[in-house]
Amino acid sequence: MWTRAASSACLEYAPTRCAVAQTSTEQGSLPPCHHHEAVHDPQLVPCMCPLFSCPWEGHLEVVVSHLRQTHRINILQGAEIVFLATDMHLPAPTDWIIMHSCLGHQFLLVLRKQEKYKGHPQFFATMMLIGTQTQADNFTYRLELNRNQRRLKWEATPRSVLECVDSIISDGDCLVLNTSLAQLFADNGSLAIGIAITTSKVHNSEAEI
Repeated sequence: MWTRAASSACLEYAPTRCAVAQTSTEQGSLPPCHHHEAVHDPQLVPCMCPLFSCPWEGHLEVVVSHLRQTHRINILQGAEIVFLATDMHLPAPTDWIIMHSCLGHQFLLVLRKQEKYKGHPQFFATMMLIGTQTQADNFTYRLELNRNQRRLKWEATPRSVLECVDSIISDGDCLVLNTSLAQLFADNGSLAIGIAITTSKVHNSEAEI
């Protein structure tokens, strides 16, 4: 059974517009790309909610507590939820973000409206684990759009927050919707995305040995 998440309105902060869909009314966005080399822990991660140019950096294990305590971002619980992104008409670039807790880990869903080609905005949705890529490889996430007898699914391994979301979008390793396709699944300017997270088949097989 899907659990529906409420969505907050979008606030305008220079230089970008940002929106967060979650159970509270707090808002945030992902920061500009910071390069993190794939080395062993500890690694420092920049704040992922920089609406107020937050200068914080910290290790992976304290990222969630920082987001909750400093920026009061709530975490939605459950392996299956519905992420509701409102105000899809907002001009690019716009981010919608939700923090999602399940299977003993925390994830970030990022939905970004961005122009890869001038005058042609697209929507990009990806799931990122607040952890290392080795940990992320143990999971599979599914994004599903379902409306008016149409269904669209994307299934993949989440990426680590140690990577830059910009590079994920540039690589196209995410759910990509052009404006016309997004409108087919939209309802009054809102897009409902079903999210399911499971342990990967490889991980399950190892656990059975």
